[in-house]
Amino acid sequence: MSIDRLQSAVSATAYQKQWFREVQDRAAAGEPIAIVNADAPHEIFRALDIPYVVTQWWSSIIAAKGAGPGALAALDEQGLPDFSVQYDALPLGEQLLPEAERPWGGLPMPAFAVAERSGDVTQKIFEQWGSREGTETFLLSRTGADPLLTDWWELVPEQWETAFGSDRIDLLQAEMEELIAWLEERTGRRLDRTVLSAIMDRANAQAEWNRRTRDLLARTRPSPVLVRDTMLTVMIPQWHRGTEWAVEAARSLYEEVRDRVSRSAAVCPGERRRLMWIGRGLWSDMDLYTRFHDTHGAVFVWSMYLAIAADGYARYGEDPLRALAGRFVGLTDLLYVPPWSSQWYVKEAQTHGVDGVVHLVADDTPGSGFITEALEDCGIPVLEIRANNADQRSSGAARIPERIAEFIEERL
Repeated sequence: MSIDRLQSAVSATAYQKQWFREVQDRAAAGEPIAIVNADAPHEIFRALDIPYVVTQWWSSIIAAKGAGPGALAALDEQGLPDFSVQYDALPLGEQLLPEAERPWGGLPMPAFAVAERSGDVTQKIFEQWGSREGTETFLLSRTGADPLLTDWWELVPEQWETAFGSDRIDLLQAEMEELIAWLEERTGRRLDRTVLSAIMDRANAQAEWNRRTRDLLARTRPSPVLVRDTMLTVMIPQWHRGTEWAVEAARSLYEEVRDRVSRSAAVCPGERRRLMWIGRGLWSDMDLYTRFHDTHGAVFVWSMYLAIAADGYARYGEDPLRALAGRFVGLTDLLYVPPWSSQWYVKEAQTHGVDGVVHLVADDTPGSGFITEALEDCGIPVLEIRANNADQRSSGAARIPERIAEFIEERL
């Protein structure tokens, strides 16, 4: 009952494989590369032309290629925890695997490891990178939020100073200046603010295309695309944010979705139930998102990847470095800190007309209870599943497919 995959998803995956081979070649030639957390200011590395690999993306590849259990076992053999914040820890373990078991030939040893101190465990993981020969760690502060405003998605593109507070932005901007000097000293390169400004402009254009796509999908019934495809098509360009290719990828996604809508295409013509997936992608089992089409007429129509790309990343301002600080100082707040997070998920659930929500809760995702409560208070049933998306032991024990089937049958 399903239609063909999005060509933009196929193209993005092919591009990413080629790009990763180029990163490996640059590293083999002696060029420094970086591993960075999703909450680090990637645009600085792009402006300095330092190739970077995002921890969470590489973890998704490790999990998708079935190397997750081996990577976690390798950590355990080193006396390191294999049961906490696996989404950040998997790349550490991947580097310890035999060459034949490393996905795509393996991640080259990074010269730089940069992350935000989003928790004690993440900080310790990146400190472990810095303990390895040839790698240095730089950690940015994680400041607390005071989210008193409503409808943040309308406010943050232009009024991010008001939304997040000048004190928080001042601190992150100062630390980013330190990071720039730290990288310049080690690479001999100099950051050109004009180049950074152009990168920010392209990143904003990319976000605008994503917003058009999200809004179009929100009002279209039945769903014309697979959510597993939009996850890939949005996530991969996000790690190339600010490039001409990423803008073109976002535009191509919109045009492909628009074409499907114009032809009344449907991934499940018998769509009866619309589902929302809150949490990180289950990369080791992407077939999960289409498993209930034939059996229950239930279609996953939403994930955070397109939605946060639409609402969370655009930042306009004359000073590109300060606007970049405004982008990253509160990005995690928007997803996890109530009432910002809970209001946003309710808004997205209502605009997409979902009948139920599957909420994957990992050990390092705060505020989950507030999100579930807000949705249930609006009459939207929620299935909470406590499991780690990057650890197949955890997701397997959680019986995710079986519990979703029971949820659809008993509550929807």
